[in-house]
Amino acid sequence: PAAAAAQKSPGAGQVFVVETMKGSIEIETYPNEAPKTVDHVLALIKRNFYNGQRILRIVPAQLVQFGDPQTRDMTRQAWWGRGFDAGSGKAIGVAEFSKKRPHKLGSVSMAHAGDAREADSQMFISLAAQPKWNGQYAVFGQVIAGMDVVRKLVVTDRIVRVTVKPDSATR
Repeated sequence: PAAAAAQKSPGAGQVFVVETMKGSIEIETYPNEAPKTVDHVLALIKRNFYNGQRILRIVPAQLVQFGDPQTRDMTRQAWWGRGFDAGSGKAIGVAEFSKKRPHKLGSVSMAHAGDAREADSQMFISLAAQPKWNGQYAVFGQVIAGMDVVRKLVVTDRIVRVTVKPDSATR
């Protein structure tokens, strides 16, 4: 399969796989540029935090967002993405911006309500280069396989599970 051919970039860390109703997305992480962010997200993945959640927001030609546990409850859809305190309950606490990792097609960044240090569990995938977001949102990863799947996603599509790829090297 195409996913097996995904190549990690130099300096990339572990890879995680987001399995959706529409297919899988592989994301490499950048522990050198965003160590606390990568550690936080990988810890949430290992706790099965993202399993069963839904895509909560799509801005055409800009981003696809997920990571709010409220999305498991369709009756709370009006609140999806609004309760940044409804994440894992523990903000990352730092804003790890890197000029080395700009917002480009497939970049993966942490979402927040205005202060990047308050980012917790919500993340978004860029659907195009977004230089205006550099220095505003911390890029901690990059889609290396499955961008076609990202483009097919719609709000309410379910994330079946998110796992760390077992053969992806630790730092």
